[in-house]
Amino acid sequence: MASEGRTDRTERGDREKWTESVVAIRRCAAVVKGGRRFSFNALVVVGDGHGSVAWGYGKANEVPPAVEKGVKDAHKQMNRIPLRKGTIPHPVIGRFGASRVLMLPASPGTGVIAGGAVRAVCQAAGITDILTKSYGSTNKLNLVKATINGLKQLRTRDEVERLRGVTL
Repeated sequence: MASEGRTDRTERGDREKWTESVVAIRRCAAVVKGGRRFSFNALVVVGDGHGSVAWGYGKANEVPPAVEKGVKDAHKQMNRIPLRKGTIPHPVIGRFGASRVLMLPASPGTGVIAGGAVRAVCQAAGITDILTKSYGSTNKLNLVKATINGLKQLRTRDEVERLRGVTL
């Protein structure tokens, strides 16, 4: 019993720190003898607003458990993103499947110029100023994966200098 209470408290503490955004909920129907049986899929983006972001995918017979499973899945695959003054350090193209997401750094005050799925990822990561354009497939799951792929490619100037062994 005591261990259960402690788990709840740490989860509650973590929940305050992380922002959760439900990008898409899809309903799936299986036809059975008595009619249709529905199940739900939830695509969730989780971030701390300071450079950590991840996506999760949950499936269940009801929406709330699907979202909960998605959040749990996201926490398992958190990614650290280098940010510079609320934007990204350099232009980058994220790719996944037939989806392409072009991300450009923007000056302060620009805001997040992005579509729904890409916007959710950028806001969860803590990016306040960015210009984006998506090409190819507009499947929300692939757009989220492409955006995170692009964000994982980002490198800071110090990191590039260290990796190359030169000063820029």
